Amino acid sequence: MERTTLVQHVRQQERMNPGATGEFTSLMNEIMVASKIVSLEVNKAGIGEDILGLTGKINVQGEEVQKLDEFADMTFTKIIGQSETVCAITSEELEYPVIIPPDRNPGKYIFMMDPLDGSSNIDVNVGIGTIFSIYRKISKGIKVTDEDLLQRGDQQIAAGYVIYGSSTMFVYTSGKGVHGFTLDPALGEFFLSHPNIKIPKQGSTYSINEGNTEIWCEEQKNFIQYLKEKDPATNRPYRLRYIGTLVSDFHRTLLKGGIFMYPRDTTNKNGKLRFAFEAAPLGFIIKDAGGRASTGEKNILDIVPTEIHQRVPLYIGSTHDVDLAEKYLATPSLHVEKKPATPLTGKEKPATQEG
Repeated sequence: MERTTLVQHVRQQERMNPGATGEFTSLMNEIMVASKIVSLEVNKAGIGEDILGLTGKINVQGEEVQKLDEFADMTFTKIIGQSETVCAITSEELEYPVIIPPDRNPGKYIFMMDPLDGSSNIDVNVGIGTIFSIYRKISKGIKVTDEDLLQRGDQQIAAGYVIYGSSTMFVYTSGKGVHGFTLDPALGEFFLSHPNIKIPKQGSTYSINEGNTEIWCEEQKNFIQYLKEKDPATNRPYRLRYIGTLVSDFHRTLLKGGIFMYPRDTTNKNGKLRFAFEAAPLGFIIKDAGGRASTGEKNILDIVPTEIHQRVPLYIGSTHDVDLAEKYLATPSLHVEKKPATPLTGKEKPATQEG
């Protein structure tokens, strides 16, 4: 049976663009190579390799750096930085962008990444991943400016993630559909396994860290209570599914529907997740899959960041569920029994319920 590889698929899509130069295909190929190296290293964890554990360093986010965090960051930065396709790289692990000097033939793209999402789960063998985003340099001249690095979310030309779980999957979109590729370890190739992914309009699960309940606003608490109540007419109750690795929780939500939430709270008044490295790329993916991403007040992709490491709240998933979250958050705090009436009809076809 003939199978389509990731590189073949990217080339096919690039041929649909009359002005294509092949530079985007080259960049995607380098991302793929780096992800294979990281996948191999992740799979070695715990087999006599000195990979697990902390480096003793603290990153720009104030978080302890895992050895695999550092390995992934260095791998992607080195391979993509030498590809002659990008002029700058920004990473969740680095305080400042890596600017490619003129003598190294910089390309026209800006590459942004969370090199290894889910650090807290590395040592317990839970799915982790890489999230990335690609923008085009828009300023004139050779110098990379804030205009290039702080672009509005909908200016992305591509975004994707790699999930290192029971199998390694590479999921991406360049605005022409969301496609998933599974790594065949015997051949070392990513093959198309999930073409044209579409998220259900309504799901049956919600994903959130309920350990933070006491620091949520009342509107957020009321929304979670609503999701837990039994009402078959509106496809409730929803089931809680929370892994604690954003890329894994998002991947499940993308395939099965529902909503992932990381709201602002009294500890993180501006939200916890990074706009450039997490919210914007996943928002770009979910939009092309037919879903939505929001801060709870406005679309993620409408945001123009003011700093590279800017944080935002995130509500992402099925359109019905994100719309519903926004309506609850916009409702003045009420006692749960006085919550607003169901704002949507519930006539959308529900996603298949999980056991």
